[in-house]
Amino acid sequence: MPIYLDNAATSHPKPSAVLDAVARAMTDYNANPGRSGHRAALEAARAVLQTREQLAALMNAPDPLGIVHCFNCTDALNLAIKGSLRAGDHVIATQLEHNSVLRPLAGLAARGRIELTLLPPRPDGFIDPEDVRAALTGRTSLIVCTHASNVTGAIQPVAAIGQVARQAGVRFLVDGAQALGALPVDVQALGCDLYAFPGHKSLLGPQGTGGLFIAPGVDLIPQREGGTGSSSDSLLQPEELPERYESGTLNLPGIAGLGAGCAHVKKRLSQIMMHERELCRALYEGLAAMPGATLYSPAGEADRAGIVSFNVADLTSAQAADALARRDIAVRGGLHCAPGAHRFLGTLRRGAVRASVGHANTFEEIDAFLSAVREIAG
Repeated sequence: MPIYLDNAATSHPKPSAVLDAVARAMTDYNANPGRSGHRAALEAARAVLQTREQLAALMNAPDPLGIVHCFNCTDALNLAIKGSLRAGDHVIATQLEHNSVLRPLAGLAARGRIELTLLPPRPDGFIDPEDVRAALTGRTSLIVCTHASNVTGAIQPVAAIGQVARQAGVRFLVDGAQALGALPVDVQALGCDLYAFPGHKSLLGPQGTGGLFIAPGVDLIPQREGGTGSSSDSLLQPEELPERYESGTLNLPGIAGLGAGCAHVKKRLSQIMMHERELCRALYEGLAAMPGATLYSPAGEADRAGIVSFNVADLTSAQAADALARRDIAVRGGLHCAPGAHRFLGTLRRGAVRASVGHANTFEEIDAFLSAVREIAG
């Protein structure tokens, strides 16, 4: 069996409950949720609502209707960013962000719509909340920060940054792509107005799912308008959540599977966290003791999500990842869609090899991975 250590890209394997939920949605109640009153449509709508409720409970969101279903985390981030900004606004983000954040912001800045400040991390790889405070201007309307770097796994001080945002009266968006389902997330304690997340990573759901938490009182400009099944006599987009942001037919099988994945994670979050932390510790310590290996992730196990990035010998990250693939070990080499993080690390040309653990990995797999890295290091 191949060893899968690419869970930061998408989790594998999915729990059987997720597969069953997808199949049931496509056979037992395969209808358009919110569009009709017959039994199948009502069951479909109930499944969509139950997934909202599962997600809200996991995140401590005050209202399940503030959880908006999106196509993926990128879609959620685009809604949060473009729906928040007006011409002339100033935005503070970080150099550690994924292109799902950087490209929408850079595009708006290139068109002269906004002013953008990208903050570098401290030498230890973490953003200093006081740097965020110092970057505030009278026109700052949005602060954006990743919860955990998708390159190094470094868990950022988002609660402290949220406090800075609250004190300044500035909207705060967190990219939770590598956090929700892998770390405890309490959106109220974080003080965030918006929290974007994928369904297919640590929530163990299908691809093509994700969502956005929208705090009470936060209004966004809809980025997709059309049929919602409600207020059909009006030519304008409904004001009510979640329909305001959910035009078009929802991904019912995906959302049903996401609900099952979320329920699986919610019951086992402490167990999953402890298991992944122990796996990641063994992974990090094994690489740290290996001659020729250069590590980029934080040394403290409480400071990182289940990601360890490294390079080995004089190989490029692509060469090392290919060599591991030939040994039936799946990792990811390259820039991981986060060029600013690699500029900070000095790996923009070489990239890095990212090994990311998941709920189903074993210590035997970590040992086999480390043996394979020793082989390719020569």
